[in-house]
Amino acid sequence: MKKSLFITLEGPDGSGKSTIIKMIEEYLDKNGIKHISTREPGGIDIAEQVREVILNKKNTAMDKRTEALLYAASRRQHLAERVIPALEQGNLVICDRFVDSSLAYQGYAREIGMEEVMRINEFAIEGYMPDLTLYLDIEPQIGLARIAKNKEREVNRLDLEKLDFHNKVREGYFKLLEAYPNRIKKIDASKEINLVFEDVKRLINYKITEFLNK
Repeated sequence: MKKSLFITLEGPDGSGKSTIIKMIEEYLDKNGIKHISTREPGGIDIAEQVREVILNKKNTAMDKRTEALLYAASRRQHLAERVIPALEQGNLVICDRFVDSSLAYQGYAREIGMEEVMRINEFAIEGYMPDLTLYLDIEPQIGLARIAKNKEREVNRLDLEKLDFHNKVREGYFKLLEAYPNRIKKIDASKEINLVFEDVKRLINYKITEFLNK
């Protein structure tokens, strides 16, 4: 039985998700809140192996439905092995990406269809959805420019996509914001990082307070 909160961060690469997650971890540590942070695809050994297949630059021939199925398979293993046990132990779970990524990237940008991709994922997640999703919004040109400046970051298969693809991903996220306004909250990620974190912290605190007052 779920005993804690499941919070996800979404957004394009270059939106600052990794940095914000580190800041969230430090904040939760300071306030004595039990938590774990993890990521998709990956987070545990089997899912990391699937991640390597999905993001390998050599796999440019990958069919878009194969891609969607691999993400769902990785998600299932990660959920079963990492997320659900942590929630049942009372840990607040912070996850870098979840099902909304599949809906935006494969469902909308790859044009499989959001409903089609959601059906695949309903089998994988068995009703587990985030309590709060923070969407870090940034124009694709800015995000890609940030990635290009980060020499330590390895370029993956999705980074090779053209700007049109990344623009469509953003459109997909906007569709999700309309569909799930109570769960997904948009944050302007083009601002200075400390200001972005203030917005993140405010939303997380509100959700924690709401959870504790149930």
